Amino acid sequence: MAVPSPSFSLSKHSLSNSPSFHASNPSLDPSKASVLGTQNVFGSKANLGGVEQTHLRLWNNLKTNSDLRLQASREPPGLTKELKTDKSERMERIGHGSDLFDEMKQRFLSFKKHKYMQNLELYEKLAKGQAPKFMVIACADSRVCPSSILGFQPGEAFVIRNVANMVPPYENGPSETNAGLEFAVNSLKVENILVIGHSQCGGIRALMSMHDDVETSSLIGSWVSVGMNARVRTKAATKLLNFDQQCKHCEKESVNCSLANLLTYPWVEEKVRNGELAIHGGYYDFVDCAFEKWTLDYKESNLKDKGGRVAVKDRAFWF
Repeated sequence: MAVPSPSFSLSKHSLSNSPSFHASNPSLDPSKASVLGTQNVFGSKANLGGVEQTHLRLWNNLKTNSDLRLQASREPPGLTKELKTDKSERMERIGHGSDLFDEMKQRFLSFKKHKYMQNLELYEKLAKGQAPKFMVIACADSRVCPSSILGFQPGEAFVIRNVANMVPPYENGPSETNAGLEFAVNSLKVENILVIGHSQCGGIRALMSMHDDVETSSLIGSWVSVGMNARVRTKAATKLLNFDQQCKHCEKESVNCSLANLLTYPWVEEKVRNGELAIHGGYYDFVDCAFEKWTLDYKESNLKDKGGRVAVKDRAFWF
C-alpha cells in the first residue's frame, strides 16, 4: 500500500509556531514588547545581538528541517521499495496493453476469415441497411453480452446497454436509452423489445443499498434511482430475506418496472395496444447458466394507477 512520505516545509507561519523560535526570540515576550518596539523604531544596536542570534537559530532550524526531509526521503527502505514495486507493476500492466491489442487483432482477423468472408452476401446486404426484429436493452456488465448469450447474429438485434438495464420513464427527459428506443421503434420498426436483467448485478446492489429519503449525488446513484419503485416493492415483499436474496428479487422486479416505463412512451404504448409491438422481460442467471423469459400482458396490466403492476404471460425457463 502506497503511503506518502512525511514532508517538512519552512514558512513565516511555521517558524512563528516553532518552539525553538519562541525560545530564541525575546520579541515574543509581551512584557518586553513596548521596549523592543522603541528600540526597533530608533534602530538601536542593543537589539542587534538578539537579531544575529535569531538568524543563527533560523539557519540551524533550516538545516535541521533539511536533514529531517532528507531522512524522511530515505526511511524506511521497505516503504521506498514497496512504492517502486507498485509503480513498476502498474507500468508493466499498462505496457501489456499492446499485447491485448495484438490478441484483439488476431480475433478480428479470425472473424474476417471465418465469418465475414464466408457470409459475404449477408454482410453486403447489411451494408445497405438494417431491419432487426428485436431491440434489446441489457446491462453494461461485461459478463452478460446478449449476443453471446442468446446468439444474436449481425442485423438481428438493435442493442442498448446501460448500468442495470434500466428504462427511464418518458417524463424523465432525453437519455441515450430512450433515444435508441425512439430510433428502434419509429425508424427501424422493431417488433419486439426485450429487457434483460441478470444475476449479481452491481447496479441493483447499489440501488438496494440506497436510503429512501436520501438523494445521492453520484452519477451511478442518480441513474439507478430510476428503479426506485422496484426497490420499494422488493423491500415490502422480502422483509424476511437476507440482502443477497433481496437483490436477486429486485433484479427481476426492476425488469418489470422497465417494462412499465416503456409504456409511458406514447408511440410505444400505441404500437403495443395495436398489436404491432410486443414487450418482453428476461433474466440471465450466469451462476447456474439459466435463462427466464416472459412477455408483458398489456390487456391484463394495471398501469393507470400509480402503484399499478404489469401482468405477464408466456413465462418460460431455459436451462
